[in-house]
Parts: sequence; C-alpha cells; structure tokens
Amino acid sequence: MSSHIPDYLDASPLVKIRSLLPGLARAEQRVAKVVLENPATVAHRSITEVAEAAGTSETTVTRFCKAIGVGGYPELRIALAADTARTASRVDRDLGSDITLTDDLRQVVGKVAFADARAVEETAEQLDVDALREVVAAVAGAGRVDVYGFGASAFVAFDLQQKLHRIGRVCFAWNDAHIALTSAAVLTGADVAVGISHTGSTSETVEALRVAKEHGATTVALTNFPRSPISEVADHVLTTAARETTFRSGAMSSRIAQLTVVDCLFIGVAQLHVDSATTALEATYDAVSGHRLGERPDGRRRRETAK
Repeated sequence: MSSHIPDYLDASPLVKIRSLLPGLARAEQRVAKVVLENPATVAHRSITEVAEAAGTSETTVTRFCKAIGVGGYPELRIALAADTARTASRVDRDLGSDITLTDDLRQVVGKVAFADARAVEETAEQLDVDALREVVAAVAGAGRVDVYGFGASAFVAFDLQQKLHRIGRVCFAWNDAHIALTSAAVLTGADVAVGISHTGSTSETVEALRVAKEHGATTVALTNFPRSPISEVADHVLTTAARETTFRSGAMSSRIAQLTVVDCLFIGVAQLHVDSATTALEATYDAVSGHRLGERPDGRRRRETAK
C-alpha cells in the first residue's frame, strides 16, 4: 500500500506548496501565499522579512517549511532559487500571469495554452511513479473497476472507462451519487474503485470510495490535494498539479492534469496485457471504421469516384 502523501523529491517547491495549502494551519497558509505570490523575491528575503510580510512569526515560517517537507528556511530559499533559475529561461512572464479583463483573444489563447502545458509538465514531475505502478497492477488484475467522478471530474471518469473498455477491461464510470453508492456496495476484494476529485473533498466521491473500501475493494484517489478527505479512504493516492488562476476554475485547470494521469494509467495497464490489449484495440477500431467518411467497413479508404 502506498503512502497517502506522495514523494515530492522531484517536484517544484511551488507545486508542493499549492498541493498542501488547504491542509496547512491558517498562519502557515499566510506564509504559503507570500511564497506563491513572488517566489523569486522570497528566495532573497530573510526569514524575518517573510514572517513580517505574512503577519506571523519566524517560528511559524519554520513550521511551514517542515510542513511542506523542507528542513528549514535556508533550504526553502535554496529550493526557490533553484526552481526560479530552472524555469526562468522557458517561462514568459506575461504568459505565466493571470488572464485579465484587458487581455485580447490572442493573449488569452497564449495564456491558456501555457497554463495547460505547465499543468501537464508539473503533474508529470511530481507524480509518484511507485504509487502509479501499484495502481496499474491493481487495475490490471481487477475483476471489475468502478470509477466515481462528479461535475468536471465526470468527464475524466468516463474517459478512463472508455479507455479500459477498449482493451477489454470491465470498467464502469458513475456520476450519479445513488448509482455510485449501490455499485460500490456490490464490489469485492477482487475489484478496484477509483475516485476522481480535484479538491479531494467532493462528498459524493468520498462516500462512494468509502463504501467500496468497506466492501473490500482496492481504492484509488486521483486528486490535487493529498491531505484532503478522499485520501483517508484511499489505499493509493495519485496526485495532479493543477493551479488556479483568474477565469480558470478547478473545472478547467484540473481536467487536463487528471487526463494526463489517466493516460499514464491506461498505458501501464495495456502494457501488462499487451497481446489481449492489441487484439481488443484492433477489434474496436474495425467496429467503428465503417462510420468514418471515406472509409469502407474493413477500415480501408474508399477510392474516389470519378465524376
């Protein structure tokens, strides 16, 4: 069983802080916001200056550092400086800023594309591969997989269902609370249940995963916040690294990060069932090929008819 708090050794300190922010004490959250607002500046500030900016004490700043897995303030400054240097050459400060009311459509396109690309990169950087490997093995060996997702997470849940069905794995995605609960109640120790929630606190998802766990199923949480309620009912936790910006609610920023993890999970399962997965993918491709314009039912393109 993997730890509820993933290993962040390869993660950006800012990704780490954003993911743990909701679980920090209120005074520590103020320190976190000071760091997130201008990490490059904090890298050159004394602990006293940061404490004053956050309206708290130096002791709280030290506690904040330990809460996010950094030994102390000097180590935090070094990590922030390294992260700033690593990203400075590839980050356009304008593209990395929030969308504003005065941005024209070209600027909006650039900022959205930049934010989505960073969500994918940062999710990959911090994803606990050992935890993912355990989830892949559990799903590959499951008799049945239930996936629970509500709101924007429902789209991701159905994407995982469709992918697993295409390689012959029995999977059901539920976005109705009552149906999710009744489905969870008939799972067994041979099954896997996956709960998808950006905040990790969606009550319907947490409850369905809890019922699945009570009936013996292996439970998996996919969330942006590893110290959220959903982690308490999960045997394995996979995390994303989506950030919130103006005009980009959780529904927008979380989706592409979640889909990145889903794709990695799907490919891992397919690799463990390579022969049957290949056969199933070919069969499902052939089944729908006749519905593509310009193609025959056997998948080959029709010749152009001379006029």
